[in-house]
Amino acid sequence: MSDLWAALCLVFVVEGLMLFAAPGFWKRNAEQMLALPLSTLRRIGAAVLALGLVALYFVRG
Repeated sequence: MSDLWAALCLVFVVEGLMLFAAPGFWKRNAEQMLALPLSTLRRIGAAVLALGLVALYFVRG
């Protein structure tokens, strides 16, 4: 369970780093995502989720 909390904390660190280091880039991307249809966002989300699970499988062995 502590690994899950550590992973969630790292997500916050990465997200915060992006907002801190490149707020304009983050804002432009958010605006572009608002223009996309929900179905496209769901497909992108599913692809990122699948890639993350595959990467986790290989990293954690």
